[in-house]
Amino acid sequence: MMLPDAPRLWASLPLPALLIDGANRILAANPEAEEFLNISERGLIGVAAFDRLAIDAPVEEVCKRVRRNMAPVFISDVPVGVGERAPVTCNLRIAPLVDTPGQLLVLVAPRQMASKLALGKPARTAARSAIGMAEMLAHEIKNPLAGIAGAAQLLSMSLEADDRELTDLIVVETRRVVKLLEQVEQFGNVRPPELRAVNIHDVLDRARRSALVGFAAQMRIVEDYDPSLPPAHADGDQLLQVVQNLLKNASEAAGEAGGTIRLRTFYDLSLRLRGPDGDGRPLPLQIEIVDDGPGLPPGIADAVFDPFVSGRENGTGLGLALVSRIINDHRGWITVDSVPGRTVFRISLPVAPKQQEDI
Repeated sequence: MMLPDAPRLWASLPLPALLIDGANRILAANPEAEEFLNISERGLIGVAAFDRLAIDAPVEEVCKRVRRNMAPVFISDVPVGVGERAPVTCNLRIAPLVDTPGQLLVLVAPRQMASKLALGKPARTAARSAIGMAEMLAHEIKNPLAGIAGAAQLLSMSLEADDRELTDLIVVETRRVVKLLEQVEQFGNVRPPELRAVNIHDVLDRARRSALVGFAAQMRIVEDYDPSLPPAHADGDQLLQVVQNLLKNASEAAGEAGGTIRLRTFYDLSLRLRGPDGDGRPLPLQIEIVDDGPGLPPGIADAVFDPFVSGRENGTGLGLALVSRIINDHRGWITVDSVPGRTVFRISLPVAPKQQEDI
């Protein structure tokens, strides 16, 4: 049953909003959506939502997962095309209706509207600006920091043991700042991927073996592979870096108690990235890194791939931002589903062209 004020609230929403059914057909559109789509609600009802909205993201797959998990998903900075109009960069929020299984609420926030409504875009812009500034200053900052650390070490040689605590603190903190600056430099200096045919199971095996003798020694890593998968169109070294980062995050979340990480691969031909022109790029190769740790803090789940967003104390928030950047450069897709006891990072990649497979 609708609340008495529901129609008035629906009409006053400041964002384009669509209500869709279990087959992703439009059930209702608010006035902002009518204006955004340039068509009346009467003309939208019964129409396939993602025929009207050409979204460069696998939204059909996202909708399935929202219905399955009964948890909202936030997709940031994706081009959305409408008719003949040039694509507009938007943030999307897709949420389930608890009282009406199968129905979803889709909120579309064009970038300029999101910034006016303080929906998080200013924070992301500030984060990117901060990275750009840090890239320019990192080298100049690292040199004097190295000098400060060296001076503190020399000074400590002439101090009594009880007085060395402060000089040791200087050395530790300067090294921490230098490490952060190196991560910022790494984030800014990612080279374009050298795409070729890559066996993703070889990459996963290298990452698994490296993790088990290092940061994931306390973890159990289980393989669940589809051996029939064709090669991916990817940069093997960058893909290895992505998997290692995700394994490290899962290991650190588990702590000394350890836990289980499952590496799963499978083929899903239905997953496509849909561009503004309406064409879909297939991303059939799926890699999942599944852990049984505590899950992501609820407050950061929507922004976990943004720079400087971290759920760990003293975390830099650059690891997952780097992962997202690399996968985007591969024209792939990465998502995360997280609840306490189960976190799933899924990477979707294209298949290598036939001529590369034969090399």
